[in-house]
Amino acid sequence: MKKLISFTVAAFAVVAMVAGATVKAQAPKDIVDTAVAAGSFKTLAAALQAAGLVETLKGKGPFTVFAPTDAAFAKLPKGTVEDLLKPENKAKLTAILTYHVVPGNVLAAQVVTMNGQDVKTVNGQTVKIGVAGGKVTVNGANVTATDVKASNGVIHVIDTVILPR
Repeated sequence: MKKLISFTVAAFAVVAMVAGATVKAQAPKDIVDTAVAAGSFKTLAAALQAAGLVETLKGKGPFTVFAPTDAAFAKLPKGTVEDLLKPENKAKLTAILTYHVVPGNVLAAQVVTMNGQDVKTVNGQTVKIGVAGGKVTVNGANVTATDVKASNGVIHVIDTVILPR
């Protein structure tokens, strides 16, 4: 009987460890890890690294990120990305990247009610939200996917890099 109790306790301990590992594996990732896992934000990830913003966007938040895809960065004039990634252009790169971030957790249901509104970004300037025909734009960039949830905010995917004034 004592062996059966010991075996049962051990079995429950193993089940609890496995269940704990499963729950931990399913926990939402932060904004940076979520973007990296998506696979279409390699340029954004490199830019965040070059600007020293990875740790910030892994922080508590919440943040709403209008994240340009690799294809969006590819639309920039040839050599622009490479130039921005140089250490001497860190301040300019930081200004561009923080222009894509809004404080708070702004989900699509809220964004679609903001037609014509100027929304303040982390860099201090504003972006204009447009809503027409069921489509949302941010400074003219099309929002192509919404509400990609992360542990510290949300990502809305955009098809163009937006530039501060």
